[in-house]
Amino acid sequence: MAKKVTKVALIYDFDGTLSTTDMQDYALIPELGMKPADFWPVANQWSKDNGADQVTGSMYYFVKTANEKGIKLTVENFRNAGQNIVYFSGVEKWFDRIKEYGKQLDLDVEHYIISAGYEEILEGCKIYKYFNNVFGCRYAYGEDGTPVWPARVVNYSTKTQYLSKINKGLGKLEDRLVNEFMPDEERPIPFRRMIYFGDGSTDIPSMKLTKERRGTAIAVYNPDDEKGISKRKAIKLLKDGRVNFALPADYREGKQIDKVIKTILDKLAKERDLEILQAKEEKKKAEI
Repeated sequence: MAKKVTKVALIYDFDGTLSTTDMQDYALIPELGMKPADFWPVANQWSKDNGADQVTGSMYYFVKTANEKGIKLTVENFRNAGQNIVYFSGVEKWFDRIKEYGKQLDLDVEHYIISAGYEEILEGCKIYKYFNNVFGCRYAYGEDGTPVWPARVVNYSTKTQYLSKINKGLGKLEDRLVNEFMPDEERPIPFRRMIYFGDGSTDIPSMKLTKERRGTAIAVYNPDDEKGISKRKAIKLLKDGRVNFALPADYREGKQIDKVIKTILDKLAKERDLEILQAKEEKKKAEI
């Protein structure tokens, strides 16, 4: 008897998790004639001074800076910025390899991004094609094709709503349905079949929620960080009980992340098989 194909969701933050730094740093900020080390402190201070959420504030500040410098930002500008992103080792071959490994176990592995970065930049990335859905910040555009308003803002607290959308099989615009009741057995991807990858404090609510609901939370850190700052942050998350694993962001075959994810997929497949056997036993009881 063929085994039932079971969905599993691998969910990633982006900046510092798949890419080596913030996605805006590679090309977008240099296009404004600035360095990331100069741009972010000023943008964050503007947010603080105006009582704005940092993510929302920085979206405004990008537009403000571009207008002041006479630079016309468009969707194409953002997408072109996605072409320059540098990924951690093994990222570009990771998605197909893990999906194929799951297929051998009759697991349908789906990949998702939940990021405070910009969907428009992600659309220009080489790895964009591997994702079932991407949830990120997005601009609304005026008649001249330039951004006029933050159409969607994803920050540390709103990230969790997108976990619920994945859990219920909802699209990014189905906001009202996310709060509607749905029996657990009808949800396409239960939390116990979710694996969340993140690198910092903005991921803590999502990591905590995933772990508490029997999924797996993984804190990744930059293996090339000579000062070890990112590693200490990840290990603290592990020590504080926010995550199940703290691992270097090296996605090559045979490395720690690869071994951990394959072991988790093996476990999920065995649990699925056990559930099938138990269901058969329950059916026997009903026949008497």
